[in-house]
Amino acid sequence: MADKPARKPRRKPAGEVPRIDAQPAFILHQYAYRETSRLLDVFSRDHGRVMIVARGVQRPGSQLRGSLLAFQPILLAWFGAGEVKTLHAAEWQGGLPQLSGLPLLCGFYLNELLMKLMPREDAHPALFGAYFDAIRQLGHAGNDKAAVEPVLRTFELSLLRVLGYAPALGCLADSTPLQPTWRYGFEPSLGVVPARDGATQFDAAALLAIEAGNFADERVLAQAKLLMRLAFAPLLADAPLHTRQLLIDLQTL
Repeated sequence: MADKPARKPRRKPAGEVPRIDAQPAFILHQYAYRETSRLLDVFSRDHGRVMIVARGVQRPGSQLRGSLLAFQPILLAWFGAGEVKTLHAAEWQGGLPQLSGLPLLCGFYLNELLMKLMPREDAHPALFGAYFDAIRQLGHAGNDKAAVEPVLRTFELSLLRVLGYAPALGCLADSTPLQPTWRYGFEPSLGVVPARDGATQFDAAALLAIEAGNFADERVLAQAKLLMRLAFAPLLADAPLHTRQLLIDLQTL
């Protein structure tokens, strides 16, 4: 018997609107839109950051409003070919504690980093996984600064790697290995450089631990915080992080 001819792929009818179903996502921010709607800045697993309008979600009795929670995993369905999509469905997945106190502020900090640095519709499933892990860990950290700091540094390092700006911390720019007892400087455009008087300096052991994502030591954490600030400075340029300043003010108090 002759083989059946292969079925031709279904052609999308002219004018059919692209639709995405059951997409894992987090809502980074919500904006009021007209009288009864909201604009959602969404971080999705397979489509990156997407701007979606949730029409009528502000009306009493809206079935969607209760699912559009910050720092909670949701499944979204949307349609539209333009820059702003239209929400079709939202299903809260649960499983994560609600953030409050210091972890909540840290969550806002992560969201602000993503909104300022990640371009729209640029998918990074691994970064989505890193964000999921960070929110989950923050939910169990309580108001313990020692518990939230490693979470922030780990996510910052993941974000730098996705953006292509993660520094090589195990050697100098010319590939010279670090000397265990020496101290070094850091320049975002070059990476690790010889230490200079008057500039921030880092231990070789701390640099190696940061590159490995090992933030168990308090001294490493302190140096990692300084290093991340230097690494992100040229990326943020004139866009200061409001949540970072708020965290600094709270720590001062």
